[in-house]
Amino acid sequence: MTTDSDVEATTTPILDFTKLENNIDELRASYAAGEPYPHILFDDFLEPAAIRSAVEEFPPLDPEQWNNYLHANERKFSNTDPTSWGPTLQDILTVLNSDRFVAFVSELIGVEGLIADPSLEGGGLHQSTTGGFLNMHADFTVHPHNRKLQRRANILLYLNPDWNSEWGGDLELWDRQMTACVKTVAPIANRVLIFSTDPDSFHGHPEPMTCPEGTARRSMALYYFSVEDDPLIRSTEYRSRPDDSRTRSFAIWADKQILRAYDWTKRHLGLSDDFAQKVLSVTDRIRRKSPPTK
Repeated sequence: MTTDSDVEATTTPILDFTKLENNIDELRASYAAGEPYPHILFDDFLEPAAIRSAVEEFPPLDPEQWNNYLHANERKFSNTDPTSWGPTLQDILTVLNSDRFVAFVSELIGVEGLIADPSLEGGGLHQSTTGGFLNMHADFTVHPHNRKLQRRANILLYLNPDWNSEWGGDLELWDRQMTACVKTVAPIANRVLIFSTDPDSFHGHPEPMTCPEGTARRSMALYYFSVEDDPLIRSTEYRSRPDDSRTRSFAIWADKQILRAYDWTKRHLGLSDDFAQKVLSVTDRIRRKSPPTK
């Protein structure tokens, strides 16, 4: 567990806690009123020097350090090994997983006793390159290695100082029935989105991005959990959009079935994400032979 003394030990000023805590009543009301589901957006969230250093330190896409998620429902990479990150990125992780910040998130979303996930399961640093996408989905509901931990909130910190909206990559927040996009969030550097991970909190950026070669959509993703005796256990719930073609809708559905089978196996047999990547690559090859169209 990360303590407040760990926060104070960071080498670069990261976050103005006092400003957040002094405005908690207003922020809590704004969060609860978020549409299509509770969420809040912060711009200029971290101290300017910290975000500049974080952008400069972001590790390059090295196959030895990055996990690939290349299948019919997403094309992205993740790095869950903080020892391979630069010092400012490690400090940001320390702050956002600290007792003080997690207590702030608990107050913000109205859920007592939140805890951070030092294993960064499904989180950490993310990046997507040209052609990358993430189909619409609601996140898995319980920690894969602890069925008592119910996922309650996500925080996404974007690290893209020169992002062009024409490249795509805006995060879409859809209504709970998956009938329409209600809000979009551009992945601009030092923008933070916190939202509730309900079973129908659908989000994604489903259109393949057109950013130039060598450019990537970069972020840090962290998840917060509560301990529950009988949580709803469900793997990531991918959904097609109303105007997706039958081909694309079927690819989304078929890939989801494989993910469900893997999720069950992972919980019961403790298989690694490396195994999942190999299995899911099969659906990716199928998808490339018959690219989904709208």
